[in-house]
Amino acid sequence: MSKNYEYGLKYIGVMLIFVAGVILLPILILPFYPDEAEYFICFALPAGIAGALGFALSRIVVPDDFRLTTGNAATVVVGTWILAAFFSALPFMIAGKLNFTQSYFEAMSGWTTTGLSVIDVSAAPNIFLIFRSIIQFFGGVGIVLMVVSALSESFGMTLFASEGHNDKLLPNIAKSARLIMKIYSGYFIAGTLLYAVLGMPIFDAVNHSMAALSTGGFSTETLSIGAYDSFAIELVTVILMMLGATNFFANMILVQGRFREFFRLGETRLALFIIAAIVPVVAFASLLNLYGNLSAAIRISFFNIISAMTTTGFSTVSYNDWPDFAYLVMIVLMIIGGGIGSTAGGIKLGRINILVKQIFWSARRKFMPERMVNKPAVYRPEGKTAITNELYLESSNYALTFIFLIIVGTGILTLTGYGLKEAFFEFSSALGTVGLSVGVTGINTPPLALWTMTVGMFLGRLEIFVVFYSIINAVKNK
Repeated sequence: MSKNYEYGLKYIGVMLIFVAGVILLPILILPFYPDEAEYFICFALPAGIAGALGFALSRIVVPDDFRLTTGNAATVVVGTWILAAFFSALPFMIAGKLNFTQSYFEAMSGWTTTGLSVIDVSAAPNIFLIFRSIIQFFGGVGIVLMVVSALSESFGMTLFASEGHNDKLLPNIAKSARLIMKIYSGYFIAGTLLYAVLGMPIFDAVNHSMAALSTGGFSTETLSIGAYDSFAIELVTVILMMLGATNFFANMILVQGRFREFFRLGETRLALFIIAAIVPVVAFASLLNLYGNLSAAIRISFFNIISAMTTTGFSTVSYNDWPDFAYLVMIVLMIIGGGIGSTAGGIKLGRINILVKQIFWSARRKFMPERMVNKPAVYRPEGKTAITNELYLESSNYALTFIFLIIVGTGILTLTGYGLKEAFFEFSSALGTVGLSVGVTGINTPPLALWTMTVGMFLGRLEIFVVFYSIINAVKNK
């Protein structure tokens, strides 16, 4: 074994210890639900195995001057996420709730904050429902970020960036990670309290606050947020979803009260523009005749459009009877996704903003004097950023790769017997880590379809190229 791989295993080991801690957290509810004590071993055993393996790997001695390359960091992150989903799948298997394929799908859906599920939540024990929400919450902020916040900067920016965290909020990475955890913990507590005040049972409030903030979408109710039939609860959910889908650095700007700077950000403006433009169009064009009155159409459009764009996956109604136009809009929004460096998935608003700006700039340049110098730029949390050729190529390459994968995944789902419309929606939901479903995902879904969507969720959460870098690095080193 090469030294690079050996040293990489140490980093995986450290992160596995934290994964083991996350798997143990659900047992904290057993004093409140003593009749579920039989499931203690279902969580203690996988946590013990993951913790022991992690501890053994963490004992590998790494030289002080060792630094992970981009390829090795990608391999570490990919390996950690695969193992995290594996150990998190074991509780479902040990309890006899699901087979391996279904268990791994459910665990990957949790860690990637997707929210597609094969579990019947009406019959599932509370300890498994809270477990799904917990792994969504920590999957949203990221395993690397979670470890860095508790340890030190020794993990380095390479690992931090490989998990999709492109922003360094403070000069010290560890302080940045701790700040993110503080902000999100504060949001979670506030969301839980607001849900409880509005009449949601405390257990449901905790679960939905974690799932909304992580843009995960796991619910304790079969009808999701629609089960509560409360506009106030929907509004709180919308706020949490929007905060979760907002760039980590932008959240810091918001918390500090720098509102003018926050609303100047390209991602913020694009998100608000999409909501303002799409919600009334879908309400008037597609939902007015379906639901009978304007207020219901706007309310349903408002919540579900935001749920799709933030890649959360909560719903208030079924989409099976929606007109094709509304159906298509939901798919497009799932593909666009939320903010770069947030808990959301999709191509991301930041990349879409760059591509749109570049299109308008290219058209405008045709009518400008040849000697006139004026470079297009976007406002990011770190400041005004010029759209360089490199930045534009990165955004366009990612978008094209994302769309190519949707075509491939949709094709595979159609081979398993699903119609093109349903397959297109479901795989877009998986790759965008959204979690909205039109009935494809369930306990009877064919294994090939589940594994296809599992790979899609994994690629979407780690932003595709990280997985590619890992594979290339492995082949190169071999």
